[in-house]
Amino acid sequence: MRVVAAMSGGVDSSVVAGLLVEQGHDVIGVHMKLHDAPAHPSVGDGKHCCGLDDAMDARRVADRLGIPFYVMDLRQAFQKAVMDEFVATYRAGATPNPCIRCNGVLKFKVLLQRARALGASHLATGHYARIEGGGLREAADPDKDQTYFLFPVTPAALAQTLFPLGGLTKTEVRAHADRLGLITAGKPESQEVCFIPDDDHARFVADASPGFEGAGDIVHHDGRVLGHHDGYWRFTIGQRRGLGVSVGEPLYVLAIDPVTRRVKVGPPDLLFHQAVKATGLNWYRRPERGEVVQARIRHRGGMVPATVELDEGDGTAWVRFRAPARAAARGQAVVLYEQGRVLGGGWISEVTA
Repeated sequence: MRVVAAMSGGVDSSVVAGLLVEQGHDVIGVHMKLHDAPAHPSVGDGKHCCGLDDAMDARRVADRLGIPFYVMDLRQAFQKAVMDEFVATYRAGATPNPCIRCNGVLKFKVLLQRARALGASHLATGHYARIEGGGLREAADPDKDQTYFLFPVTPAALAQTLFPLGGLTKTEVRAHADRLGLITAGKPESQEVCFIPDDDHARFVADASPGFEGAGDIVHHDGRVLGHHDGYWRFTIGQRRGLGVSVGEPLYVLAIDPVTRRVKVGPPDLLFHQAVKATGLNWYRRPERGEVVQARIRHRGGMVPATVELDEGDGTAWVRFRAPARAAARGQAVVLYEQGRVLGGGWISEVTA
Protein backbone atom coordinates (compact mmCIF):
# COMPACT_ATOMS: atom_id res chain seq x y z
CA MET A 1 0.00 0.00 0.00
CA ARG A 2 1.02 3.62 -0.41
CA VAL A 3 2.15 5.19 2.87
CA VAL A 4 3.31 8.71 3.69
CA ALA A 5 6.13 8.62 6.22
CA ALA A 6 6.41 11.79 8.32
CA MET A 7 10.18 12.42 8.31
CA SER A 8 11.42 14.92 10.87
CA GLY A 9 15.08 14.27 10.14
CA GLY A 10 15.62 12.26 13.31
CA VAL A 11 16.52 8.62 13.74
CA ASP A 12 13.02 7.43 14.66
CA SER A 13 11.20 8.71 11.60
CA SER A 14 14.12 7.68 9.38
CA VAL A 15 13.82 4.09 10.59
CA VAL A 16 10.05 4.20 10.06
CA ALA A 17 10.61 5.01 6.38
CA GLY A 18 13.28 2.33 6.08
CA LEU A 19 11.19 -0.42 7.66
CA LEU A 20 8.21 0.43 5.47
CA VAL A 21 10.36 0.23 2.34
CA GLU A 22 11.68 -3.18 3.47
CA GLN A 23 8.10 -4.36 3.96
CA GLY A 24 7.37 -3.57 0.33
CA HIS A 25 5.19 -0.51 0.73
CA ASP A 26 5.06 2.39 -1.74
CA VAL A 27 6.58 5.01 0.58
CA ILE A 28 6.57 8.80 0.20
CA GLY A 29 8.70 10.83 2.61
CA VAL A 30 7.24 14.14 3.84
CA HIS A 31 8.96 16.72 6.03
CA MET A 32 6.82 19.35 7.72
CA LYS A 33 8.16 22.91 7.66
CA LEU A 34 6.60 24.22 10.86
CA HIS A 35 8.33 27.45 11.86
CA ASP A 36 11.20 29.82 11.25
CA ALA A 37 12.74 29.70 14.73
CA PRO A 38 16.45 30.49 14.30
CA ALA A 39 19.13 28.16 15.56
CA HIS A 40 20.60 29.03 18.96
CA PRO A 41 24.29 28.70 19.89
CA SER A 42 23.45 26.76 23.05
CA VAL A 43 21.71 24.00 21.10
CA GLY A 44 24.12 23.43 18.27
CA ASP A 45 24.17 19.73 19.17
CA GLY A 46 21.07 18.89 17.16
CA LYS A 47 18.77 18.50 20.15
CA HIS A 48 16.03 20.68 18.68
CA CYS A 49 14.11 19.61 15.62
CA CYS A 50 12.51 21.07 12.54
CA GLY A 51 15.39 23.25 11.32
CA LEU A 52 17.11 23.32 7.94
CA ASP A 53 19.63 20.66 8.96
CA ASP A 54 16.79 18.30 9.86
CA ALA A 55 15.11 18.81 6.50
CA MET A 56 18.40 18.07 4.75
CA ASP A 57 18.95 14.94 6.87
CA ALA A 58 15.45 13.74 6.01
CA ARG A 59 16.13 14.29 2.30
CA ARG A 60 19.42 12.36 2.53
CA VAL A 61 17.64 9.45 4.19
CA ALA A 62 14.94 9.49 1.49
CA ASP A 63 17.65 9.45 -1.19
CA ARG A 64 19.35 6.53 0.55
CA LEU A 65 16.06 4.62 0.58
CA GLY A 66 15.17 5.60 -2.98
CA ILE A 67 11.80 7.15 -2.14
CA PRO A 68 10.24 10.45 -3.26
CA PHE A 69 10.52 13.27 -0.76
CA TYR A 70 8.54 16.46 -0.26
CA VAL A 71 8.71 19.40 2.14
CA MET A 72 5.27 20.71 3.11
CA ASP A 73 4.96 24.28 4.34
CA LEU A 74 2.68 24.12 7.38
CA ARG A 75 3.98 27.26 9.09
CA GLN A 76 0.70 29.14 9.02
CA ALA A 77 -1.27 26.26 10.51
CA PHE A 78 1.43 25.61 13.12
CA GLN A 79 1.53 29.29 14.12
CA LYS A 80 -2.21 29.35 14.77
CA ALA A 81 -2.72 25.90 16.27
CA VAL A 82 0.46 25.58 18.33
CA MET A 83 2.52 28.74 18.81
CA ASP A 84 -0.37 31.19 19.31
CA GLU A 85 -2.11 28.64 21.54
CA PHE A 86 1.10 28.23 23.56
CA VAL A 87 1.23 31.96 24.32
CA ALA A 88 -2.50 32.24 24.99
CA THR A 89 -2.42 29.33 27.44
CA TYR A 90 0.44 30.81 29.47
CA ARG A 91 -1.31 34.18 29.48
CA ALA A 92 -4.41 32.46 30.84
CA GLY A 93 -2.36 31.26 33.81
CA ALA A 94 -2.28 27.67 32.58
CA THR A 95 0.49 25.32 31.38
CA PRO A 96 0.45 24.45 27.66
CA ASN A 97 1.47 21.21 26.01
CA PRO A 98 2.47 22.11 22.43
CA CYS A 99 3.40 18.55 21.42
CA ILE A 100 -0.14 17.33 22.01
CA ARG A 101 -1.53 20.31 20.07
CA CYS A 102 0.82 19.55 17.20
CA ASN A 103 -0.29 15.93 17.08
CA GLY A 104 -3.98 16.72 17.37
CA VAL A 105 -4.06 19.36 14.65
CA LEU A 106 -0.98 19.21 12.44
CA LYS A 107 0.09 15.58 12.15
CA PHE A 108 -3.18 13.70 12.40
CA LYS A 109 -5.44 16.22 10.69
CA VAL A 110 -3.59 18.47 8.26
CA LEU A 111 -0.77 16.07 7.34
CA LEU A 112 -3.17 13.13 7.15
CA GLN A 113 -5.28 15.12 4.68
CA ARG A 114 -2.17 15.87 2.61
CA ALA A 115 -1.28 12.16 2.69
CA ARG A 116 -4.67 11.25 1.26
CA ALA A 117 -4.19 13.89 -1.46
CA LEU A 118 -0.99 12.04 -2.43
CA GLY A 119 -3.00 8.86 -2.84
CA ALA A 120 -1.79 7.27 0.38
CA SER A 121 -4.01 5.06 2.49
CA HIS A 122 -1.95 5.56 5.67
CA LEU A 123 0.29 8.03 7.48
CA ALA A 124 3.23 6.57 9.42
CA THR A 125 5.06 8.40 12.19
CA GLY A 126 7.92 7.66 14.58
CA HIS A 127 5.79 7.73 17.73
CA TYR A 128 6.33 5.00 20.30
CA ALA A 129 2.80 3.62 20.59
CA ARG A 130 0.84 0.64 19.34
CA ILE A 131 -2.50 0.27 17.56
CA GLU A 132 -4.64 -2.70 18.59
CA GLY A 133 -8.27 -3.39 17.78
CA GLY A 134 -8.83 0.10 16.46
CA GLY A 135 -7.51 1.63 19.68
CA LEU A 136 -4.31 3.03 21.11
CA ARG A 137 -2.03 0.97 23.35
CA GLU A 138 1.16 1.82 25.23
CA ALA A 139 4.47 1.09 23.51
CA ALA A 140 6.44 -2.04 24.31
CA ASP A 141 9.20 0.16 25.76
CA PRO A 142 7.61 1.97 28.76
CA ASP A 143 10.48 4.47 28.89
CA LYS A 144 9.65 5.66 25.37
CA ASP A 145 5.86 5.41 25.41
CA GLN A 146 4.20 8.49 23.86
CA THR A 147 0.52 7.65 24.14
CA TYR A 148 -0.02 10.59 26.51
CA PHE A 149 0.76 12.93 23.61
CA LEU A 150 -1.55 11.09 21.22
CA PHE A 151 -4.90 11.22 23.02
CA PRO A 152 -6.51 13.69 20.51
CA VAL A 153 -6.02 11.30 17.57
CA THR A 154 -9.55 10.27 16.64
CA PRO A 155 -10.46 6.63 16.01
CA ALA A 156 -11.05 7.52 12.34
CA ALA A 157 -7.58 9.04 12.04
CA LEU A 158 -5.99 6.16 13.94
CA ALA A 159 -7.46 3.73 11.41
CA GLN A 160 -5.31 5.45 8.77
CA THR A 161 -2.17 5.56 10.90
CA LEU A 162 0.84 3.30 11.37
CA PHE A 163 3.27 3.31 14.32
CA PRO A 164 6.03 0.95 13.15
CA LEU A 165 8.20 1.59 16.24
CA GLY A 166 5.57 0.70 18.84
CA GLY A 167 7.04 -2.74 19.49
CA LEU A 168 10.69 -1.66 19.53
CA THR A 169 13.11 -0.20 22.03
CA LYS A 170 15.26 2.81 21.24
CA THR A 171 18.33 0.55 21.12
CA GLU A 172 16.64 -1.63 18.54
CA VAL A 173 15.67 1.41 16.49
CA ARG A 174 19.26 2.65 16.37
CA ALA A 175 20.40 -0.85 15.41
CA HIS A 176 17.98 -0.77 12.47
CA ALA A 177 19.33 2.66 11.46
CA ASP A 178 22.88 1.27 11.47
CA ARG A 179 21.82 -1.78 9.49
CA LEU A 180 20.05 0.40 6.91
CA GLY A 181 23.05 2.72 6.63
CA LEU A 182 21.10 5.84 7.61
CA ILE A 183 23.05 8.99 8.46
CA THR A 184 20.71 9.70 11.36
CA ALA A 185 21.69 6.52 13.24
CA GLY A 186 23.71 8.37 15.88
CA LYS A 187 21.75 11.62 15.90
CA PRO A 188 20.78 12.90 19.38
CA GLU A 189 17.12 12.95 20.36
CA SER A 190 15.33 16.26 19.92
CA GLN A 191 14.03 18.05 22.98
CA GLU A 192 10.95 20.18 23.53
CA VAL A 193 9.98 22.81 22.50
CA CYS A 194 10.99 22.82 18.84
CA PHE A 195 10.12 26.49 18.19
CA ILE A 196 11.97 27.75 21.29
CA PRO A 197 15.58 26.68 20.61
CA ASP A 198 16.98 28.34 23.74
CA ASP A 199 14.30 26.72 25.96
CA ASP A 200 13.40 30.13 27.44
CA HIS A 201 9.63 29.81 27.47
CA ALA A 202 9.13 32.97 29.52
CA ARG A 203 11.11 35.06 27.04
CA PHE A 204 9.11 33.63 24.15
CA VAL A 205 5.79 34.54 25.79
CA ALA A 206 7.04 38.03 26.71
CA ASP A 207 8.32 38.67 23.17
CA ALA A 208 4.96 37.58 21.77
CA SER A 209 3.06 39.84 24.21
CA PRO A 210 4.42 43.40 23.73
CA GLY A 211 2.74 45.82 26.11
CA PHE A 212 0.98 43.05 28.03
CA GLU A 213 1.24 43.59 31.79
CA GLY A 214 2.18 40.43 33.65
CA ALA A 215 4.05 41.65 36.73
CA GLY A 216 2.58 41.00 40.15
CA ASP A 217 3.03 39.61 43.65
CA ILE A 218 4.26 36.27 44.93
CA VAL A 219 1.94 35.45 47.83
CA HIS A 220 2.18 32.80 50.53
CA HIS A 221 -0.94 30.67 50.89
CA ASP A 222 -1.53 32.32 54.28
CA GLY A 223 -1.84 35.72 52.57
CA ARG A 224 1.64 37.17 53.14
CA VAL A 225 3.22 38.97 50.20
CA LEU A 226 6.69 37.44 49.87
CA GLY A 227 7.98 39.23 46.81
CA HIS A 228 7.29 40.30 43.27
CA HIS A 229 7.69 38.86 39.78
CA ASP A 230 7.89 40.37 36.30
CA GLY A 231 5.54 37.92 34.56
CA TYR A 232 3.18 35.30 35.99
CA TRP A 233 3.66 33.15 32.86
CA ARG A 234 7.17 32.41 34.16
CA PHE A 235 5.67 29.97 36.65
CA THR A 236 4.04 26.55 36.47
CA ILE A 237 2.08 24.55 39.04
CA GLY A 238 4.43 22.51 41.23
CA GLN A 239 7.50 24.62 40.40
CA ARG A 240 10.03 24.94 43.22
CA ARG A 241 13.20 26.41 41.75
CA GLY A 242 13.61 29.96 40.55
CA LEU A 243 10.82 31.47 42.65
CA GLY A 244 12.98 34.33 43.87
CA VAL A 245 11.61 34.20 47.44
CA SER A 246 12.55 32.34 50.61
CA VAL A 247 10.87 31.79 53.98
CA GLY A 248 13.11 29.09 55.42
CA GLU A 249 10.99 26.20 54.13
CA PRO A 250 10.49 24.62 50.70
CA LEU A 251 7.94 26.54 48.63
CA TYR A 252 6.07 25.38 45.54
CA VAL A 253 3.78 27.16 43.10
CA LEU A 254 0.20 26.31 44.11
CA ALA A 255 -1.88 28.59 41.89
CA ILE A 256 -1.54 31.28 39.23
CA ASP A 257 -4.20 34.00 38.87
CA PRO A 258 -3.97 35.81 35.51
CA VAL A 259 -6.51 38.44 36.62
CA THR A 260 -4.74 39.63 39.78
CA ARG A 261 -1.36 38.42 38.38
CA ARG A 262 -0.69 36.81 41.76
CA VAL A 263 1.37 33.64 42.07
CA LYS A 264 0.45 31.66 45.19
CA VAL A 265 3.13 29.51 46.82
CA GLY A 266 3.17 27.16 49.77
CA PRO A 267 4.28 23.78 51.16
CA PRO A 268 4.19 20.62 49.04
CA ASP A 269 1.30 19.01 50.93
CA LEU A 270 -1.02 21.61 49.35
CA LEU A 271 -0.16 20.47 45.82
CA PHE A 272 -2.46 17.45 45.88
CA HIS A 273 -5.80 17.50 44.06
CA GLN A 274 -8.93 15.40 44.24
CA ALA A 275 -10.37 15.93 40.76
CA VAL A 276 -9.96 17.65 37.41
CA LYS A 277 -12.47 18.75 34.80
CA ALA A 278 -11.62 17.75 31.23
CA THR A 279 -12.74 19.35 27.97
CA GLY A 280 -12.04 18.56 24.32
CA LEU A 281 -12.57 14.87 25.00
CA ASN A 282 -11.62 12.11 22.56
CA TRP A 283 -12.73 8.57 23.33
CA TYR A 284 -11.77 5.09 22.18
CA ARG A 285 -14.00 3.62 24.87
CA ARG A 286 -16.03 5.64 27.34
CA PRO A 287 -15.73 4.41 30.92
CA GLU A 288 -18.89 3.27 32.65
CA ARG A 289 -20.11 5.34 35.56
CA GLY A 290 -18.27 4.18 38.69
CA GLU A 291 -15.71 2.16 36.73
CA VAL A 292 -12.20 2.54 38.14
CA VAL A 293 -9.63 3.41 35.48
CA GLN A 294 -6.06 4.69 35.55
CA ALA A 295 -5.40 8.41 34.99
CA ARG A 296 -2.20 10.16 33.97
CA ILE A 297 -1.94 13.96 34.25
CA ARG A 298 1.55 14.44 32.79
CA HIS A 299 3.95 12.64 30.50
CA ARG A 300 5.95 10.11 32.53
CA GLY A 301 3.66 10.78 35.47
CA GLY A 302 2.45 7.85 37.50
CA MET A 303 -0.98 6.33 37.08
CA VAL A 304 -3.65 7.32 39.59
CA PRO A 305 -6.86 5.28 40.07
CA ALA A 306 -9.89 7.38 39.14
CA THR A 307 -13.54 7.37 38.15
CA VAL A 308 -15.10 9.45 35.38
CA GLU A 309 -18.36 11.42 35.45
CA LEU A 310 -19.43 12.37 31.94
CA ASP A 311 -21.60 15.41 31.26
CA GLU A 312 -23.38 14.69 28.01
CA GLY A 313 -24.79 18.21 28.01
CA ASP A 314 -21.56 20.11 27.48
CA GLY A 315 -19.28 17.24 26.46
CA THR A 316 -17.02 17.55 29.50
CA ALA A 317 -16.04 15.12 32.24
CA TRP A 318 -14.94 15.20 35.84
CA VAL A 319 -12.10 12.80 36.59
CA ARG A 320 -12.18 12.03 40.31
CA PHE A 321 -9.03 10.50 41.77
CA ARG A 322 -9.25 7.64 44.25
CA ALA A 323 -5.94 8.88 45.69
CA PRO A 324 -4.84 12.53 45.53
CA ALA A 325 -2.93 13.49 42.38
CA ARG A 326 0.04 15.85 42.66
CA ALA A 327 0.29 19.18 40.83
CA ALA A 328 -2.56 18.88 38.35
CA ALA A 329 -2.33 21.90 36.05
CA ARG A 330 -4.85 23.59 33.79
CA GLY A 331 -3.76 23.37 30.15
CA GLN A 332 -2.23 19.94 30.53
CA ALA A 333 -3.97 16.71 29.55
CA VAL A 334 -5.56 13.95 31.58
CA VAL A 335 -5.35 10.63 29.74
CA LEU A 336 -7.19 7.52 30.90
CA TYR A 337 -5.95 3.94 30.61
CA GLU A 338 -7.10 0.40 31.21
CA GLN A 339 -4.36 -2.26 31.36
CA GLY A 340 -2.14 -0.39 28.92
CA ARG A 341 -4.92 0.60 26.55
CA VAL A 342 -5.87 4.24 26.13
CA LEU A 343 -9.56 4.84 26.80
CA GLY A 344 -9.42 8.52 25.92
CA GLY A 345 -8.47 11.87 27.32
CA GLY A 346 -9.06 15.59 27.44
CA TRP A 347 -7.64 18.96 28.42
CA ILE A 348 -7.64 19.94 32.09
CA SER A 349 -9.76 23.10 32.48
CA GLU A 350 -10.46 23.06 36.24
CA VAL A 351 -8.76 21.58 39.29
CA THR A 352 -10.23 20.93 42.73
CA ALA A 353 -8.12 20.72 45.87
